[in-house]
Amino acid sequence: MKTRLLTTVLIISAAAALAHGGVKNPDVLKRMDSMKATGEAMKVLGNMAKGLAPFDAETARAAATEVAEQAALTPALFDTQATDPKSEAKAVIWQEFADFTAKAEALESVAVDVSTSLDSAEDLGPALAELGSACKACHSVYRK
Repeated sequence: MKTRLLTTVLIISAAAALAHGGVKNPDVLKRMDSMKATGEAMKVLGNMAKGLAPFDAETARAAATEVAEQAALTPALFDTQATDPKSEAKAVIWQEFADFTAKAEALESVAVDVSTSLDSAEDLGPALAELGSACKACHSVYRK
């Protein structure tokens, strides 16, 4: 489970990096930059969990704080129904904006909790599972 979650986090991060090339719509680019920042923060946590980086509570908490901050920005970044051929946002976001917003708020809440509770390397697995689940709840419905 933990390995699969970490692999998913790394794949999402890599896909986000590749998707930015050629984006013309500035609103879409802002959204993609925010998602990339979230992916990078998740990658920091994933690398610690996999033992690729040493556990550092301060760095881990900062990464979770970054996820929370980006999640808080998400609804405003999608206020405008902007499109771009490179966008992975589904049109259903704007049809179900209240649910989309609730999912962003749920991620923010989980990330805030994680940012204040990460004390040891043993905390990373459960924290990543919670964060990954909150990310997936939105991506499974609203992302291509």
